[in-house]
Amino acid sequence: MLNLSKIIDKVGIDSSDADYHEPLDILIRSINEEADLTLLGTVAAEYQIKEHLRNRSLISQAFDNVNTEKVSQPLIVIGLPRSGTTFLFNLLSKDLDNRSPLFWEMMKPLPLVYPKSFSEKSRIFRSNSILYIKEKFIPQFDNIHAIRSDSPEECLLIKVFALQSIFYFYMANTPSYLEYLSNADTGMSYDWHYKFLKILEKTHKPKRWLLKDPSHLGNLEEILNRYPDACFIHIKRDPSETLPSICSLTSQVRRGFSNHLDLEDLGRRTLDFWAKSNDKNDSQISKIPNEKYLQVYYDDLLEDPINLIKDIYSKFSLSLNDLTLSQMRDYIETGTKEAKMKHKYSLEDYGLDKKEVHNKLNFR
Repeated sequence: MLNLSKIIDKVGIDSSDADYHEPLDILIRSINEEADLTLLGTVAAEYQIKEHLRNRSLISQAFDNVNTEKVSQPLIVIGLPRSGTTFLFNLLSKDLDNRSPLFWEMMKPLPLVYPKSFSEKSRIFRSNSILYIKEKFIPQFDNIHAIRSDSPEECLLIKVFALQSIFYFYMANTPSYLEYLSNADTGMSYDWHYKFLKILEKTHKPKRWLLKDPSHLGNLEEILNRYPDACFIHIKRDPSETLPSICSLTSQVRRGFSNHLDLEDLGRRTLDFWAKSNDKNDSQISKIPNEKYLQVYYDDLLEDPINLIKDIYSKFSLSLNDLTLSQMRDYIETGTKEAKMKHKYSLEDYGLDKKEVHNKLNFR
């Protein structure tokens, strides 16, 4: 069992920081009452929460000393999980004008270190240790979603600083917490998101931020409230292919930490969560200026990624030089193979059927 008071006491959170109470309380209760974690899972959950709270406290202190210059323009890839967002995100990351938070930066962000310094190498080494442990307990995870310490990663690892991240549902069966995420005011998570990027800019301010997280779906207005010049690339794929894939990834993670897996319950809750997010997103799109939003398709990405990239850069009036195109072409052969890899999963494994998924996610 996780003890809320002991976790807070050990971390030593600033007493003036009050907005963590609700999400943390709901998360701890959901883990204790619903997750059915193994001893290892309980230790891992407590460790993760403590690390996120420690980083939160450091971010809060560091933000007091940042300048008032606005954050660089974000270019944001959105879409349902497993819809090609990672392939597109990695392709766009080959442009040196696009900077993304790296995995190690989200694990050990502070105090800030400068690029290529000994301190940076030390942080990367420590993050590699985290990934080594992950590989031991979730050995098939990299087959579905490969992570490297020095590679760009999803914003869900930033949202953990606000205790509002689907990361926790991936790790453990926490339906009460997932329900909270579906209905919460997510503005808080984007306040912390903004603080984090603002702090990173002290040592490396980019021309653009390149960001990705499926849970940005349905939060476009919240994002634009913090980043008014943000542009969105929304990639679409048949959700009957994406839903079983995200369920498969979630079940692989949980197997390392849980006593029991209910795959049909996982399928139902996953579908309901993303259907609600998708509905919220559809309601917000009409309010987004046309010049800030572009919808693209997974099949087009696989068939002709360079042409799709040119469309994106043209849409948002971004410069695309020959060096960037060459680096993107170098990535495409490997990246396309990874995107086309077939993993063993089906809707039926999770108690779902194609018609239901299409209906709930408004796919025609």
